Amino acid sequence: MEQHRDSEHKGKEGQRVGREMLLAHQVKSPMAAMMSSLEALLGGYAGSLTPKQRRLLEGMRRKARVIARLTQEMLQFESLTSPTLEHDFRAFDLRRLCEAVYQAHRERASARGVELHLDLADRPLGVRGSEEVLREVLGEFLTNAIKYTPRHGRVRLSAVLSPAGDSVIVTVSDTGIGIPPEAQAHIFEEFYRAPNARRLEPDGTGMGLAMVRRAVQRHAGAVAFHSREGEGSEFTLTLPYVALKEEAAEATGRRVVIIGGVAAGPKIAAKVARLDPGARITIIERGTFLAYVGCGLPEYVSGRVRDQRELMSTAAGVLRDPVFFHMEKNIAVLNRSEAVNIDRQHKEVVVLDRVSHEQRRIPYDVLALCTGGRADDSAVAGPRPAGVLTLHGVEDAEALRRLLATGEARDAVIVGGGLLGCTIAEALRERGMRITMVEMRPQILAILDGDLARLVARHLESRGVRVIVGEKVTGFVGDDRLREVITEKRRIPAEVAILAVGVRPEVTLAQRAGLVLGPTGAIQVDERLRTSDPNIYAAGDCAEKRHIVTGRPCYIPRGSTANKEGRVAAINICGGEAIFPGVLGTTALKVFEFNVARTGLNEREAREAGYNVETCIAPGPDRAHYLPTARRLILKLVADRANRRLLGAQGIGPGDVAKRIDVAATAISAGMTVDQVANLDLAYAPHYSEAMDNIITAANVLRNKLDGFFVGISADALKARMEAREELLLLDVRTPAEHDEIALPNSRLVPYGLLRTRLDSLPRDKEIVVYCDIGLRAYEAALFLHHAGFRNVKVLEGGIECWPFETT
Repeated sequence: MEQHRDSEHKGKEGQRVGREMLLAHQVKSPMAAMMSSLEALLGGYAGSLTPKQRRLLEGMRRKARVIARLTQEMLQFESLTSPTLEHDFRAFDLRRLCEAVYQAHRERASARGVELHLDLADRPLGVRGSEEVLREVLGEFLTNAIKYTPRHGRVRLSAVLSPAGDSVIVTVSDTGIGIPPEAQAHIFEEFYRAPNARRLEPDGTGMGLAMVRRAVQRHAGAVAFHSREGEGSEFTLTLPYVALKEEAAEATGRRVVIIGGVAAGPKIAAKVARLDPGARITIIERGTFLAYVGCGLPEYVSGRVRDQRELMSTAAGVLRDPVFFHMEKNIAVLNRSEAVNIDRQHKEVVVLDRVSHEQRRIPYDVLALCTGGRADDSAVAGPRPAGVLTLHGVEDAEALRRLLATGEARDAVIVGGGLLGCTIAEALRERGMRITMVEMRPQILAILDGDLARLVARHLESRGVRVIVGEKVTGFVGDDRLREVITEKRRIPAEVAILAVGVRPEVTLAQRAGLVLGPTGAIQVDERLRTSDPNIYAAGDCAEKRHIVTGRPCYIPRGSTANKEGRVAAINICGGEAIFPGVLGTTALKVFEFNVARTGLNEREAREAGYNVETCIAPGPDRAHYLPTARRLILKLVADRANRRLLGAQGIGPGDVAKRIDVAATAISAGMTVDQVANLDLAYAPHYSEAMDNIITAANVLRNKLDGFFVGISADALKARMEAREELLLLDVRTPAEHDEIALPNSRLVPYGLLRTRLDSLPRDKEIVVYCDIGLRAYEAALFLHHAGFRNVKVLEGGIECWPFETT
């Protein structure tokens, strides 16, 4: 009879749980939609909120999160009852799982002021089961231990082999609040929470330990605990030990240690894991965040990217955190751990745990340095009050967002007009800031020549960014917060200053290890990315590059380059023969409505490298001019007069610049001449280009100059001659309406259609500079004048479209 009643009770209990699981499935999607709507409202995307509305919505969000967590935990509980769970079981070393879970919880423990320690056996601890499920089990133990341990308390995770050698024993102990005696018999029941736990954390669900018990049972294991209220608890998980077939491979697998995350480090690790599954790979990262898209930080500051996790996720939305690298790639990650020394003689890395401050030595067979670059903040000496920031990582972006969120900062000064300075300017303007950009060089964006850089500066100013060039920032004024930025010539009120003066290679560790640095100050590597030590590779922003055009060492830090170098280094680490050919410095960025890009050498760099240079500037629409989607772009090409080889290209404007620069980068890499570029068979349709694409048109302009059919004068050269009051005639061959709208000072209008009838009005003893809107009509007019006997005629390159100075 008792047995019957027990069976009946279990049947009813099973029906109840089944109904609850069905309900959980039905609740999951609406809850996700509700959470999304609440986040949108609180983010201000549906308008501003009153303080009372915000309090009510935040209360709703807290309760919704409890329901969402309960739903998720119920679905996880359901998965543990699946009859197919054992199909996912495999034998693995539990130590690596323990280390991954430990790494995933270190930051949480540190934020709560709790010491977290890890003790692992020095031999493999083989178990058979689902890594994903056991990760949840260990995570539940650690989460509870950290949650219920007061500040300055201790939590310890340990894993050892039992004395009899037949079991693996995992223990999580803490110095927390403990479990009252009357509650200890119920803690593994669904939805039960001890009274003291409810008082400390009222929003818990009470499902966690019930899931733990079910999971352990499915793994033929046992869970036990010992607890004293007010003193702490100790939970013990016992699992059957299995001998690992791959234990020999584990013992002999190549030990690959990578120092540094973000781009190159994770790329090397992932590629090595694919090529050599037996390799034991460890990434050491001094920061909290392992892999993220650094170029996306301005978008995060602006608010267009709302969650920092989007910068750390794959295209499929998978977060690339230490647990991901362990579970998906079998890669151990030690974040918040700093490599402080490399013992090359014993092939060991000395690592400092930045949370526990403990040191350990990690042996390697092959070492890869991916220490990246660091913000060059040495340009401004003296004290730096709060509000003076860099933007060289997620932590910097978070600090800037917190400062902007206060609403107290209205004026910002960007120190430096390079890539970062220009991209963060737009982000800050979107946050309603008044911006002043101060660049000590004569122009912003040194990647461009001055003629194009001035046009970008003019575009910045049209969008409300004050641009000051040729002026150095010398200091900051403020006590607890920034009040003014001091330059050589003025004082600029500001509550925020962003140091964006450039990046230097982070080579401290390499120097300490005695590795050879190149002339640029970065780590010297060969074409296989090996350093002066054949067992150590370097990739990313810490490594020196070779310029494809000049063949000389250069330092051009780029995330795209870091990823490519990471792949090459990984292939060679695994015994391959991959070559990294070098870089062209190909770069693209968005500056408000302007697209800006370059590749190869600009005119200044080409002349400094000793080339006999010819250049051209060619404006034009990026697709058929009659389409409403057509946008203007300006291309500048640089070639070697001696052999007509294309050396570099630059482009700016609202049109599709990157497409043309990519074509130029391909051509330069192949060593093509401008004649070959002019005959490239590129894709054409009105929605993508004119019949003669911009890059082909620019190449033809450059051919005309090289062949002597086109004699041009740059805007800079003409401006200098105008200021020197040299004797010349500025001839505008556009229509009267165009001339009335905008024209160069003191220019004469003779429309091209009337030029033939007005030759006698033009002086033959003066130099004539012909201009139009983009240069085409001026070129044809110059040819006509030349055939008519005028011997000193030049064309203003790019026309008035590329004139960055004053007009009438």
